[in-house]
Amino acid sequence: MSPIHPTVSFVGIGNMGLAMVGRLRDLGWPVAVCDIDPAVCAQAAAWGATVFASPVALARAMPPGDLMVVAVVNAAQCRDVMWGDGDGDDEGAHTLHWPEQGAAQALQPGQTVMWCPTISPGDVESLTQRLAQQGVHGIDAPMSGGPARARAGTMSLMVAGAAAVVAAHESVLNALANPVFRLGERLGDGARTKLVNNLLAGINLVGAAEVLALASNLGLDLPATLDVIERSSGQSWIGADRMRRAIAGDLSPRAHMTLLAKDTRLANEAAAEAGFSGPLGARASAVFRAACESGLSELDDGALLAFLQQHGQIR
Repeated sequence: MSPIHPTVSFVGIGNMGLAMVGRLRDLGWPVAVCDIDPAVCAQAAAWGATVFASPVALARAMPPGDLMVVAVVNAAQCRDVMWGDGDGDDEGAHTLHWPEQGAAQALQPGQTVMWCPTISPGDVESLTQRLAQQGVHGIDAPMSGGPARARAGTMSLMVAGAAAVVAAHESVLNALANPVFRLGERLGDGARTKLVNNLLAGINLVGAAEVLALASNLGLDLPATLDVIERSSGQSWIGADRMRRAIAGDLSPRAHMTLLAKDTRLANEAAAEAGFSGPLGARASAVFRAACESGLSELDDGALLAFLQQHGQIR
């Protein structure tokens, strides 16, 4: 008997990918995975996922017409898992060095790859066009919301791609996310929308860390100050979420500092390509870059509070 749902294959099961795997397994979907981290593979296997040793082994096992979700960190890793030629040109990139060639050599015409990392629109277009040469479809679908919402199926997906391709995988999109924003057929519009969103998130987070560092200098009680901000005009979701943990001294990474450093950099590059220069985006990006250079790369991005308490003005 055929399964009720088609198998969904995941390359990369870090914080978000593993949460998506758990979500689909909760709903009874068959899932196949591969990752370089044995611990997350073991967790996925405990939930009933099938584990493969490499992206190409995973691709060889994919039935016709099925979907591969790529949930790695950046464009260099996307190229690495597909073709084994990630060049590490992304800031802070780490290529993955799989033991075999990438998944693309085993993907078949009619199958689909869904790109979930935050990468540049140009990279979305080039990655998808390269696969299209062998008849493999692409969906541009960056995600937002964090691991807890991904596990609950309440994260956001910003989806762009050919209408027929997106429609063919609508059931898995709706299982993974609510809302699913359908942004049209132009590849890269998912990435463009995600970069706009994440630049605002970065600006909001830098602002929240700055005002709480100021509150500390003014001798205010930080938890009480954040209580006021959360219920007043200065409220932002990311500010409240990260600063509450930072005040408690909890800097274990839910979102590494490097992620918003990368995303704000990409957003500013996209702005420059469009001939736009705003007053805040570049300054926010400079703060994340400086925090990473000071040794905070592997901490939660809420560590901006302690960074600004120590360093103050970033130029």
